[in-house]
Amino acid sequence: MNSIKKVAIQGVSGAFHEIASRQYFNNQPLEIIQCITFNDLFDALLFGEANYGVIAIENSLVGSIIPNYALLRESKLKVLGEVFLRIEQHLMVLKGEKLEDIKEIHSHPMALEQCLDFLNPIRRNRVRILDAEDTALSAKRIADGNLKGVAAIASDLAAEMYDLEIINRSIETNKKNFTRFLVISSEENYLAQQKDILANKASLCFRLPDEEGILSQVLSVLAFYKINLSKIQSLPVVGVEWEYLFYIDLVFNNYKKYKQALAAILPLTKELTILGEYQKGFRPKENMI
Repeated sequence: MNSIKKVAIQGVSGAFHEIASRQYFNNQPLEIIQCITFNDLFDALLFGEANYGVIAIENSLVGSIIPNYALLRESKLKVLGEVFLRIEQHLMVLKGEKLEDIKEIHSHPMALEQCLDFLNPIRRNRVRILDAEDTALSAKRIADGNLKGVAAIASDLAAEMYDLEIINRSIETNKKNFTRFLVISSEENYLAQQKDILANKASLCFRLPDEEGILSQVLSVLAFYKINLSKIQSLPVVGVEWEYLFYIDLVFNNYKKYKQALAAILPLTKELTILGEYQKGFRPKENMI
């Protein structure tokens, strides 16, 4: 029998982070630890309140969630895996309410941004569009306060959990809207998992000296060993002018060549950290949407 895993998410129950958690852990017994901010989520793991965490790291429409890269590196937690989740946004209200009854719509700013084609005509009818900390929390507040004339944009899981009625489904403008989540945990849990998986993806962080052509040398080495660079994100080193940290994701079929590539780029870097080696997540094809 599987023991219950304590998983920290950003948001309350019903958030997309919870859907990603349940997808990754394949419906194993979970206790969801609700965290309002990503800082709270990392603290929950570092203080032992949760065993695992699930964090959004990038969205196919709006790009990288920059602060989470720094939080991951500074925490010393490790990446165990990833989840690609199709984001479907739904408009929900108290049962019996209709679209014409709505005076306010609440949701996370990113969710509102993803639904502008739906929201703009409604806004012209003097409906207020208001930012909230979380999609599912917006739904929960309607249910807890029995708020009439108020709608939330959130997941279908949130509607189910808070007994709300979805009056408009899939209102996101772009139907190819995906978020990539990372599953993180302690180094102890990470090392225990490594015995049971065949890694074919890695997330790394390295710092480069301020030298001409140094980044192109690193990329050339990776290309020589036939390592696919699937993601690169640069962030300035605070307090050091013109030096950058590079966060990269590598995909490979040959683990030995991947390790050889790491050994080859190590002398070119000032520091190199393996954030995690894991199995790449399933990414649905466009024709499956």
